[in-house]
Amino acid sequence: MKQAVFLVAIAAFPFAAHAKPAPARCLVASAGEKSYSGPCRFLPEAKGSFSIAPVGRRVFSGEVTDISVSLTGPGAAEVSGLTTSGVNSRWGSARRSRRDPACWEGSDFRVCVYR
Repeated sequence: MKQAVFLVAIAAFPFAAHAKPAPARCLVASAGEKSYSGPCRFLPEAKGSFSIAPVGRRVFSGEVTDISVSLTGPGAAEVSGLTTSGVNSRWGSARRSRRDPACWEGSDFRVCVYR
């Protein structure tokens, strides 16, 4: 009986250790692709970095299922997108928008997250 309780306790801990994605509203625009504006899951990461995924659909646009914004310094980040085929595509460098601090802007893309 003690073994069964121990196994149940071990099985429950991995779920408590993972951060639950927070609901948000996202705007994703990239050159040559239709923009996405709608609900998304926001997952904060270390040092202000984060990732997002669309809610209610499989992709933001094209084949992009997840977007990661990895901070590289004050107001600077590297942005990448994960495709349906599992390819991590580098979008490039981005700067935090001065007009809208919820947005990160690159040479041909924009990612905004409103929580």
